[in-house]
Amino acid sequence: MTPQGRRRCQPCRWCGREVPDAGLGRRRQYCRQSCRQRAYEQRAMVKGSAVPPDAVVLSADEAAQLSDRVFQVRCAAEDVATAVDEGADGAELRELCDALVRAAKAADGWR
Repeated sequence: MTPQGRRRCQPCRWCGREVPDAGLGRRRQYCRQSCRQRAYEQRAMVKGSAVPPDAVVLSADEAAQLSDRVFQVRCAAEDVATAVDEGADGAELRELCDALVRAAKAADGWR
């Protein structure tokens, strides 16, 4: 437990939204009943197949979009590293770090 006696919030196992901590008992895994239902349906679909129960299936278009967002994060991180190596000033580094954070947030919203 944290110093205040509260546990950290965790993401929903289906959609990734923040799951509020009830404070007592077992931690909730899903933010809503509909997310819990979708997770159950997905587990039931793959039961008895070669697909692992925790597999994430993306369409070719979704996979390409995710790959593009990850590439943008990598490029932004490389820009920051190059700027540091070249002795960039604080304002330029701040701007590059902000771009990196924006790219990471965009990549994080893939669910």
